[in-house]
Amino acid sequence: MSSSFLAHNVITRGRSSFVGGLLNRSSGVKSRNIVTTTSFISKLRNTNNATRAICRMKSYYTPAHEYITKLDDDSSKGRVGITDFAQSALGDIVFVDLPEVGDDFEKGEAFGSVESVKAASDVYAPVSGTVTAINEKLVDDPGLVNTAAETDAWFIELDTGDNDDEHFDTLMDDKSYKEHCEAEQS
Repeated sequence: MSSSFLAHNVITRGRSSFVGGLLNRSSGVKSRNIVTTTSFISKLRNTNNATRAICRMKSYYTPAHEYITKLDDDSSKGRVGITDFAQSALGDIVFVDLPEVGDDFEKGEAFGSVESVKAASDVYAPVSGTVTAINEKLVDDPGLVNTAAETDAWFIELDTGDNDDEHFDTLMDDKSYKEHCEAEQS
């Protein structure tokens, strides 16, 4: 995940404690400008370790528009959900079906579904693993997927059992996924 991408997400989500003075405080409007890597890094140096952990998260993507974001470079856990591209194609999300904590899924196996006013779609595990948490926010507010698909609206947390990156070798990185989406749109 590039620093600019992360900075853009943080700014638009309004984490003023993270980015310091990057919000336009006089008007209360959140800036949508991408900050430069240099200024982002200088702001990052003044943050605590918990905030720095956010920057170490790396996302991987499937061709079917699911993602997994590793919680930490040294972790075997990742948060799984659908991408912004997928939620946009589905339209207004009205229901999310989630599995139980402790359920095991193989890579490519359906672990839940998402329903919108337009369609319903299964959601598939991008890697094999055991569900260690579900996002309870989606039970009461499935529309959160439409506003924060790749951040607050993760569906499940999966534990792959080890922190070996080979689980992610067949998935796309940010650049490859962007190219994949552009090819789908043309």
